[in-house]
Amino acid sequence: MIPVFDGHNDFLQRLVAVPPESRAALWRTGDGTGHLDLARMKAGGVAGGFFAIWVPILDGGFDLHDFARLSEPPFRIPPAPPITPEAALPHAFAQSAALLALARTGTLDLCLTAADLRRSIAAGRIAAVMHMEGAEAIADLDALHLWHAAGLRSLGPVWSRPTRYGHGVPFAFPCSPNTGDGLTAAGRDLVRECNALGIMIDLSHLNAKGSYDVARLSDAPLVASHSCAHAVSPSSRNLTDRQLGLIRDSGGLVGLNFAANFLRPDGRREPFAGFEPILRHLDHLLERLGEGGVALGSDFDGATMPTDLADAAALPRLMEAMRAHGYDDELIERIAWRNWVEVLERTWGA
Repeated sequence: MIPVFDGHNDFLQRLVAVPPESRAALWRTGDGTGHLDLARMKAGGVAGGFFAIWVPILDGGFDLHDFARLSEPPFRIPPAPPITPEAALPHAFAQSAALLALARTGTLDLCLTAADLRRSIAAGRIAAVMHMEGAEAIADLDALHLWHAAGLRSLGPVWSRPTRYGHGVPFAFPCSPNTGDGLTAAGRDLVRECNALGIMIDLSHLNAKGSYDVARLSDAPLVASHSCAHAVSPSSRNLTDRQLGLIRDSGGLVGLNFAANFLRPDGRREPFAGFEPILRHLDHLLERLGEGGVALGSDFDGATMPTDLADAAALPRLMEAMRAHGYDDELIERIAWRNWVEVLERTWGA
């Protein structure tokens, strides 16, 4: 079975929603819900991935019922309101503490270096990277250093709402990701400090101007951990060919998002059977990025999955679909895990 290193999951959201005494069981065997747990990761060949810390929508100014419109394009849902660091920190601390608790089970390693990743994968444990999706919990650069000391190695400056660092794209279809201003002065400082610390900057959710700003400032490979191709499905969350060109030129990569609404050409948030939309996006990304620039970023536990890729245990079906489509084993291995490890070696150092 070809191993998979996954660029994005939201499992920590599910984990902190249950009492602490139930979390080890949820991790090891699951509860019949969601998209992943240790048992399904092992069944699907998942060797590791990025575990996202994400602060939920907390109060007013955003109607959660608007998400029903994701199945009725065209739509444009206003961005969620910003969240203060004081409001964000309890959620971020709870999720990071839950990830560290998983490491204490002996089944998962919190990886701080590329060498850690390779050792963990070789040992058959889950190689986990602490990622933060939206920097609301980072009040300033001193706080960034604190989070780095706690294990943070990947950071998306925004989710689909503004932060003091930049602007996330709204959920909109059809829509360009060119939806607002670029990075703020604080955001530019954040990118420079992440480069100095070796924290990967994630372009997923960042608007077009923000991604161009990161490209101008960063000396690390450009990465979008869980995104798709705008040329195939014109969602605001998908990357244009210009953005893909910047990522290619930096030696970076894109982790393909499995969310049905970002894959479907009609933008509807509804599952689909088969793998044709996934393969169309992979073909386009390979054409624009080359074989070293394409990886996987599932968005498990954070999105609506395709029917035949319903959870982590189904990943071998995707590998077989790639093979039937004409990808050889070397390319499939690059997409499945090698490209992620290599881009992290170039970002963190070997």
